[in-house]
Amino acid sequence: MNKEAFEKGLKTRREVLGSEYVDNSIKNAGDFNMPMQELVTEYCWNDIWNRPGLDRRSRSMINLSMLTALNRPHELKLHLKGAINNGLTKDEIREILMQTAIYCGVPAAIDSFRCAKEVFAEMGI
Repeated sequence: MNKEAFEKGLKTRREVLGSEYVDNSIKNAGDFNMPMQELVTEYCWNDIWNRPGLDRRSRSMINLSMLTALNRPHELKLHLKGAINNGLTKDEIREILMQTAIYCGVPAAIDSFRCAKEVFAEMGI
């Protein structure tokens, strides 16, 4: 593990997903899954999210689309919160999910709308 890359990734991960969630993920990691936490933090949150070329809003839009296509509701809910933290509006998220209905299928989009509704209620928006 590259400690510097991990720390930079941890900072970005906290800014996008929230410190409470990230710190709990790290704190609750054991011997079995800590290597995965390190991998995700270093490579995903540093090497990709900190690359120039796309801003965080754009990366969030892409993630919402991909997670809908992959049918990953747990990660989608997490990245819906991240998208809000990255400045996306409820209306923009609706439009992203509408677009996914065409390219990923209506059932996938409906599930994502359900997830978004839960997240918005949780966040009071």
